Amino acid sequence: MSVRTSTPMVSARMGALIVQRARALGVEPLQLTSGTGFEEAWLNDVEARMPLVIEELLWTRAAELTRRPSFGLYAASQIRPGEFDVLDYAVRTAPDLRTALQRLARYNRLLHDLAVFEITPMGETTRITHRFDIVGARPCPQAAEFTLASLVVVASQLCGEPVRALNVDFTHAALDTLDAYRSVFGVVPRFECAVACMVLSSELLDRRVPAADPVLSRIVTAHAEQLLLAKPRQPENIAMQVRRHLAEGMAHGPTSLQAVARRLNLSERSLQRRLRDQGTCFADLIDEVRSELATCYIADERLAIGEVAYLLGFADTSSFHRAFKRWKGITPAAARRARF
Repeated sequence: MSVRTSTPMVSARMGALIVQRARALGVEPLQLTSGTGFEEAWLNDVEARMPLVIEELLWTRAAELTRRPSFGLYAASQIRPGEFDVLDYAVRTAPDLRTALQRLARYNRLLHDLAVFEITPMGETTRITHRFDIVGARPCPQAAEFTLASLVVVASQLCGEPVRALNVDFTHAALDTLDAYRSVFGVVPRFECAVACMVLSSELLDRRVPAADPVLSRIVTAHAEQLLLAKPRQPENIAMQVRRHLAEGMAHGPTSLQAVARRLNLSERSLQRRLRDQGTCFADLIDEVRSELATCYIADERLAIGEVAYLLGFADTSSFHRAFKRWKGITPAAARRARF
């Protein structure tokens, strides 16, 4: 991952949303924002951006003042069309949920400097990973829960029926009762995991959205592209690109340094050097991606252990067993029994 020295920024719309949700629960805006650095003018300024640290302070204080440990889940449940302007409409005018997710991944930089989404097809399921594109940083717990819950809420609105996740992982400990999470996601998440992610049915993602508007979709995405082009790009993160290529290609057989370098239009030596500059290496990234995917695959009881080994590019099941025990401290079968 890249290292940045500039202050990460996020759309002030996020701050306005937190203020509005807290107010609906009886907390006055000034009570929430006092001492956080949030400016009153940002409530109605669609172009304003604020330091990420202010958003995190607002999430934490809102949970405390409203006495809602899972305030992020509540905030997501109240989402309405248009709250995030162009990004929102680009997502909502997509022809299917998979395209909607792809647009979210592409245009999220309009909303947030650091947050990225990785969409990984896994056969009958698809994994959506939410992370920060910076060394050592993670979304705060409330923001992480808001983000993944938002995906389910918006997907349900687009489909016209409740959407339920197959699996959900968070990097933090549970903030509320397990029933609070089950009511939103349809499943109980796993906590204190390596990454925050959600697994959905691929069939669900490929369904047509009933109210999709192709004409409006073209107009909105053209505008989103213009805004994206005008926004200064963050430094290139070669490690994230390698991770994505590894996750996408692993199920189709062993993924080599040569193959990934070719896809990135780099020589093997250049790719290795650039990864070293970011404090990692190709072998470590393969191990990291395999470990993360293994957790999701093992949770899918439709996949035999041998199939998981194949999907992760291992030569045989015994090699996978040894790697999994190194990652998790237990065997794949034990992890499946324990819903690791």
